[in-house]
Amino acid sequence: MRAKSYNQYLDILPEIKDALEKGLPIVALESTIISHGMPYPRNVETAKQTEQVVRDNGAIPATIAILGGRLKVGLSSAEIDDLGKKGLDVIKSSRRDIPFLVAGEQDGATTVAATMIIADMAGIRLFATGGIGGVHRGGENSMDVSADLEELGQTNVAVVCAGIKSILDIGRTLEYLETAGVPVVSYKTDEVPAFYARSSGYKSDYQVNSPNHAAKALHAKYDLGINGSILITNPVPEIYALDPNDINNTIEEAITEMEKLGITGKQTTPFLLSRIAERTGGESLDTNIKLVLNNAKLAARIAVEYSNACKDGK
Repeated sequence: MRAKSYNQYLDILPEIKDALEKGLPIVALESTIISHGMPYPRNVETAKQTEQVVRDNGAIPATIAILGGRLKVGLSSAEIDDLGKKGLDVIKSSRRDIPFLVAGEQDGATTVAATMIIADMAGIRLFATGGIGGVHRGGENSMDVSADLEELGQTNVAVVCAGIKSILDIGRTLEYLETAGVPVVSYKTDEVPAFYARSSGYKSDYQVNSPNHAAKALHAKYDLGINGSILITNPVPEIYALDPNDINNTIEEAITEMEKLGITGKQTTPFLLSRIAERTGGESLDTNIKLVLNNAKLAARIAVEYSNACKDGK
């Protein structure tokens, strides 16, 4: 059999390359959560726990980053350690940043959008993350809209997450996704979760009740040649969920502080997550970690079923 040809800028770990050639289940994981989402050493611990959860549920983890200008599909333990220690010094990288990091041989931690792009280059169809970016609160005036949304509309990688980050305008984000033709699916519920909380008050487009159900929809979408993602939202386990009203009040306070300090752009999300963690006594960080692990578990199970569907041709 002729070996598959990959983009010249990709470095794929041998285990992952072998799995791609054999059609085995793989789950992509982002690296911004390591460098910008959590403090050291919990960021590194969580990244490695997430990889293990993927393995425990039958799939192979592929943590993605840009290192020395190379697009890395799969990181070594030492590379994860290094990203975690460098933290905010690593460039937070979205679609627009990729060519400049490659040309400059720099390091980059990949956002949802950048991770989707690189996963798609490798042929990985499932990606687990915490929450996606979206329309920021006040975005109708600031036009602050995450590149994640555009990517979800055009790139063939399904994303499993705990919903749209609570710090965002969830209603406007869902309207954007509808316009972009992205199905918003909820796992075992008909409501879209709100990251820290299990419910946002908004209904999802579809409900799926098993990994096989989600995998069949994903297989049908790509078999039909319909480009773009399916956003699979997975509520944080109830035992770890935060009260929607309490967390919303905390977010509003953090946003007010952020506006007074004049913080904008890429620094917005790291600042808000840090302030929210401080104001909840670390409870929000614990919830963040638990929902990431929960999403990795579901994504791995969907990846297994999707791999089987592709082999069966149905």
